[in-house]
Amino acid sequence: MSRKIHASPASALDGVLFDGMTIMSGGFGLSGNPESLIPVIRTAGVRDLTVISNNCGADGFGLWQLLNNGQIAKMISSYVGENKLFEQLYMSGELQLELNPQGTLAERIRAGGAGIPAFYTPTGVGTVVAEGKPVEVFEGRRYVRETWLRADLAIVKAWKADPEGNLVFRKTARNFNPVMATAGKVTVAEVEEIVPAGAIDPDHVHTPGIYVDRVVLSTVNEKRIEKLTTRPRPEEA
Repeated sequence: MSRKIHASPASALDGVLFDGMTIMSGGFGLSGNPESLIPVIRTAGVRDLTVISNNCGADGFGLWQLLNNGQIAKMISSYVGENKLFEQLYMSGELQLELNPQGTLAERIRAGGAGIPAFYTPTGVGTVVAEGKPVEVFEGRRYVRETWLRADLAIVKAWKADPEGNLVFRKTARNFNPVMATAGKVTVAEVEEIVPAGAIDPDHVHTPGIYVDRVVLSTVNEKRIEKLTTRPRPEEA
């Protein structure tokens, strides 16, 4: 068995969790959430966490579990959305929040993985997003300087992996996962299927195994829909 493949989510996170750490968690809404690894972090009880993620799960699921357990001290994200607990804790001052435009969040993570400490973007100039940040003019337009994001641990969810940790993501579950995989000191991927070496066409690899330290089969694959809206078919109306 590959040294990267672990027998359980708990084994995959063994020795990498500590109080005060920064964790990147993939997903967008509930799509592509590392559903099996988040409960292990909850059970471990590590506290004062800074969590970098597009949002913070949904009521009762995903990163919400860590929030509800009082383990998260700060969120770096782009969407509060319909997460009432997230809103309440922020408004009461119990949770720090660094809110980012969504594209800026993605680029800050990508920059962290690429070793680029800062970059300029016009997004947010003249708003609270730019407060306290340097602003410069390039070709007559103002740009705010944003800094990279990196983490002690990146947890991501992929569709397939091989023993070397090469990852393939499925459809919209790709979202923030590939960039986060590059920006963690340790990257742990939970996957729906582990295939033999050579089974993934090199041209189909989304995240090369050089970025992935540990791989584990998912034990939770609920793939919940955050907000389901339905309507009757025309013939049933």
